[in-house]
Amino acid sequence: MNPKLSLLQPYPFERLRQLFAGVTPNPAFSPISLGIGEPRHAAPAFLKAALAGALDSGLSNYPATAGEPALRQACADWLQRRYRVLLDPNRQLLPVNGTREALFAVAQTVIDSARPGATVVFPNPFYQIYEGAALLAGAQPFYVASDPARRFATAWERVPAAVWARTQLLYACSPGNPTGAVMPLSEWADLFDLSDRHGFVIASDECYSEIYFGTDDAGAAPLGALQAAQQLGRSDFKNLLTFSSLSKRSNVPGLRSGFVAGDAALIQAFLLYRTYHGSAMSPVVQAASRAAWGDEAHVQDNRRLYREKFSQVTPLLAQVLDVALPDASFYLWAGVPALFAARWPGLSADEAFARDLLAQYNVTVLPGSYLAREVDGHNPGRGRVRMALVAHPAECLQAAGRIVRFCESAAPLN
Repeated sequence: MNPKLSLLQPYPFERLRQLFAGVTPNPAFSPISLGIGEPRHAAPAFLKAALAGALDSGLSNYPATAGEPALRQACADWLQRRYRVLLDPNRQLLPVNGTREALFAVAQTVIDSARPGATVVFPNPFYQIYEGAALLAGAQPFYVASDPARRFATAWERVPAAVWARTQLLYACSPGNPTGAVMPLSEWADLFDLSDRHGFVIASDECYSEIYFGTDDAGAAPLGALQAAQQLGRSDFKNLLTFSSLSKRSNVPGLRSGFVAGDAALIQAFLLYRTYHGSAMSPVVQAASRAAWGDEAHVQDNRRLYREKFSQVTPLLAQVLDVALPDASFYLWAGVPALFAARWPGLSADEAFARDLLAQYNVTVLPGSYLAREVDGHNPGRGRVRMALVAHPAECLQAAGRIVRFCESAAPLN
């Protein structure tokens, strides 16, 4: 057995199941889950038609790991439309089976565990795949806390010089999970400068890039890593890879489709790894993916639904919680009243809040401490909860009303 498996921590949703063990939700309320970031808007009809139409011809041959040229071109065309970035779809882009597997696999490609102190740097709180990828690649994680005073931007400036010197991979997430923070050009410039000095790879997780709250013009959309690099004169995208997905953009998390793009040398190494890893995308999925990347109307409709939900829900919750509209993504990162810290011995305030909310109002949220790690006695997720506004507007609004009543009825224990 691989001894590194023992280093992995339980996934947040396993911890949530343990927290809720023995809890009987109030049967007077129908269950509403804001706990899992799984899109629940309808998948586009044209995409399902493309999937079905490819069945007859798409199941008879082994697919190439590099994907079909038409799919690579569709992804490259989308990058050009969305970010004004030009790249070679044959050398600088690969289709992947969802960004989750690719974000994990890239660490296995670029980490040299034989080098002393091999380190992977990433935000805290974070998507747990980053941590698992680092540990199983034989590297040590370094957790960089978010800064509440700067809309939860990652405090990269707090990373010691000695850590940067041994860093081989950095995971960035913009818009962030769970905070929704978007990295500005100045922040990318700092990271690129550090990458040049120390030689580490930057993996930019951008799966929430198409869920934002401004207008649909290019100026309102979150800045992407490749876009930032190009604006800074780094058109070779040296030591930079970006990961994009259809899961949130097109409401098809079950399709498992995305792509990675950037530095041609890294893409070629990643292709070699993936050839042995057996991660070629089904031709049927490729056909549906081409259709999805080529259409923006369904993305705009999707974004409109999220705008509607956030514009209704955020002001309500702000009456009782420390919460504000994020830069982007479909999460609210809400601070809970401190009184919940005393409600259950041994539980943090965010755990107690989530447990009591389920019991009294049958609404599920995810404790923020489950999405972060304690460093120097501080867990930057403690005292906050993540709410995924993925259900339809009426259900999200109903959940918000229950949370308001729950907070208003809460009282400190004597």
